[in-house]
Amino acid sequence: MIEILNTLVSLDLFKVFFCCDLEQCHGMCCVEGDAGAPVTMEEVEKLEDAYEVVQNDLSGEARQQIEAEGVVYPDKDGELVTQIIHGKDCVFVKHEGGCAFCAIDAAYRCGRFHWQKPISCALYPVRLSMVGGMVAVNVHKWDICQPARDLGKKLQLPVYQFLKEPLIRRFGQAWWDECDLAAKELKKAGYLD
Repeated sequence: MIEILNTLVSLDLFKVFFCCDLEQCHGMCCVEGDAGAPVTMEEVEKLEDAYEVVQNDLSGEARQQIEAEGVVYPDKDGELVTQIIHGKDCVFVKHEGGCAFCAIDAAYRCGRFHWQKPISCALYPVRLSMVGGMVAVNVHKWDICQPARDLGKKLQLPVYQFLKEPLIRRFGQAWWDECDLAAKELKKAGYLD
């Protein structure tokens, strides 16, 4: 790990290649797993507002779950995560053309809503945690994302470049610029070969 502007960054951010390949994975990250997407307290109100906009895009089961339990719940570790149905599917998933994707993100992209989606979703496969009072930036490796790693390798697109926009959204432009500089220095020093 290296330190970048008060964060601890895994070298995997620079070493792992990644580019989502929806044609191959069909958005499985929205419908697999044992808990919903991690959210911050600040995001809960945004999720509630988003529900008002996207509720007609969601399944009846998802709407029923949200109406009964709200948009989030505490997972086994006490962290807030989006509600799920069937023990795995995010309530905000939308199915279209054999693919699962975020209804909130779809509303954002077509100008129906002002917020894109939880930062944990936007940053995937990056996962954030706290280590010694600092945010640790790690790359999560999940079997269902093998097509994304394959496509990323073909395109020679490291995770930090694939996630430029959400990393800037979370940490700011100065952080991303330092990250990019670190990648160049690490490559020059032979750490990324």
